[in-house]
Amino acid sequence: MDLAKLREQQIALASQVCREDRFEQDPPRLIAGADVGFEQGGDVTRAAIVLLKFPSLELVEYQVARVATTMPYIPGFLSFREYPALLAAWEMLSQKPDLLFVDGHGISHPRRLGVASHFGLLVDVPTIGVAKKRLCGKFEPLSEEPGSRQLLTDKGEALAWVLRSKKRCNPLFVSTGHRVSLDSALSWVQRCMAGYRLPEPTRWADAVASGRPAFTRWQAIQG
Repeated sequence: MDLAKLREQQIALASQVCREDRFEQDPPRLIAGADVGFEQGGDVTRAAIVLLKFPSLELVEYQVARVATTMPYIPGFLSFREYPALLAAWEMLSQKPDLLFVDGHGISHPRRLGVASHFGLLVDVPTIGVAKKRLCGKFEPLSEEPGSRQLLTDKGEALAWVLRSKKRCNPLFVSTGHRVSLDSALSWVQRCMAGYRLPEPTRWADAVASGRPAFTRWQAIQG
């Protein structure tokens, strides 16, 4: 695998990322959440995408795609491994969202192209990265209070908001994916919080992907 070529591709794609608000529907009527995992020892990539109404944050649709994994795990190049399954799930949706939350980094990546930016570019939809771990950059310590935040910076560039979304929980890294500004990314994540560590779009995507109790209860209600 030619990592030098992939690195060049990342840098080229990163230059195309729009870091300003370019919403076609504002406020959005539908917000999607996307989550990627791996099954069968990594041989299968599983992507779940959910659609939630806004502002009610009611789950209205979900799709799960499983595709053969085409690339090994290489730190810094995860988006190349994850996007084929995301695209497959995206194509299965009966309607497309106005805003997309991806469980992963946007521009808060060493080459400014995490999976939220990569996939946002591919489908050309306003996209926000909501990651659980830092990939690069530095930030000042956060207070323990929910809602406390600091900027993540790398080489003098602001890349994400580090947000304490819930007390006694590790912070989230909220970044521009594509067609969303950094401050808007934070604002939309805050609007989609419902008392959990994760915002509702990625929380539901994780619940669907992993068959968590919240999802099985929802399925039972739907009959």
